[in-house]
Amino acid sequence: MATVKTALVLAGGGSLGAVQVGMLQALVEDGIRFDLVVGASVGAINGAYFAARPNAQGIAELADFWRGLRKADVFPFSVIDTLTAILRRRGYLLRASALQHLVRRSLPVKLIEDTELPLYIVTTNLLSGAEELLSSGSAEQALLASAAIPLVFPPVRISNKLLIDGGVASNTPIASAISLGATRVVIVPTGFGCACPNPPIGLVALALHTLNLMSMRQLVRDIELYAPRASIHVVAPLCPLNASVFDFSQTDQLLKRAYQSTQTWIEEGGLIRTGVPDSLQAHTHTQI
Repeated sequence: MATVKTALVLAGGGSLGAVQVGMLQALVEDGIRFDLVVGASVGAINGAYFAARPNAQGIAELADFWRGLRKADVFPFSVIDTLTAILRRRGYLLRASALQHLVRRSLPVKLIEDTELPLYIVTTNLLSGAEELLSSGSAEQALLASAAIPLVFPPVRISNKLLIDGGVASNTPIASAISLGATRVVIVPTGFGCACPNPPIGLVALALHTLNLMSMRQLVRDIELYAPRASIHVVAPLCPLNASVFDFSQTDQLLKRAYQSTQTWIEEGGLIRTGVPDSLQAHTHTQI
């Protein structure tokens, strides 16, 4: 009998990264074991923490981190700094100093290779558009690169390459997991605000929203494309969901809902069933 190699794959999705933590809590409680972790954007940040501490205590600490997170901790808007960015044509709206401080304060390890589970952080080469998979070196710099939303944060130079948000090349890197030898892939998506009455207001919020929608559609295509090559199980996203990827005010609610819905998903055979969950397909709600 062939050996099963299980990969945990975490998608990006801004503030909806809180959903992933609730999902992970339920998966860990169920006793599922992973052989490697692959993450992009906010999924890389969650993935790095989980890979370092892949147990109930680690998930509890990650949940506490998310509960204390505010929009300003990630997106520190300043009128003066924004005007400076425009006047100097610097190519990005926000400095990454707040995000860097956040990552540095929260990460349990300094080097990617020091995590308990093998960790692969997805970034995008700004010049070629190719996916760049990082598995060694500074975890802080790799995560800053994977979360460097185009036009919002500056690119990060690593090994003489300019790297940006991993979601540009592959927000849910199923192909990477399979190329690393995974025969079973468990995807932890963020979902999207299917019940939001209106799109978010503001350049950064709208950019995040658009990137999130693109990534969820890409995920659906990739599940269908790579289904013949591995057993792919997608944890069902929350639905209906009235939180945008720029809304950090519903974190505790998202954690609890995701935990409960993932418990139900497991009980109903989610870790056996393959295919695209209905809640991941493009849809909206007229009422919530």
